Amino acid sequence: VYMSKIELTNMIMIQNPETKEVLVQRRVKYWCGITFPGGHVENGESFYDSAVREVKEETGLDVEVGNLIGVYTDCDVVCANGDQVQSICIGYEMTVVGGDLVCDKDETLDLKYFSLDDMPELFCKQHEELLRDIKTLISNME
Repeated sequence: VYMSKIELTNMIMIQNPETKEVLVQRRVKYWCGITFPGGHVENGESFYDSAVREVKEETGLDVEVGNLIGVYTDCDVVCANGDQVQSICIGYEMTVVGGDLVCDKDETLDLKYFSLDDMPELFCKQHEELLRDIKTLISNME
């Protein structure tokens, strides 16, 4: 039985506490399209540490991990290099504790907050599933 390569990743929900809008990015490197901030877990790194690092690298924001939103998997992910992988992704809610919102212009062309009702089409199934769970989480908090 063939086991595909496994990619461990994270996706992050950062909500503006005043407007209730959620931050997304327009990526142009590796995973192109509209995505939640996040990325790969590096060797020897925890999901928690990777999430904090990825947000800082991609947005300039310092964050604290809040609630676990969900665990998402997809066995039909095709990477930019053509590799087919199984992606296991942890979705977290995070709170901004410092930093300034800055686009890195390397992986990300734009960062923008959107209301949940006006969210553009997202990159892939896992991001759509996280959006669904964010809507549920926020409606349960109201």
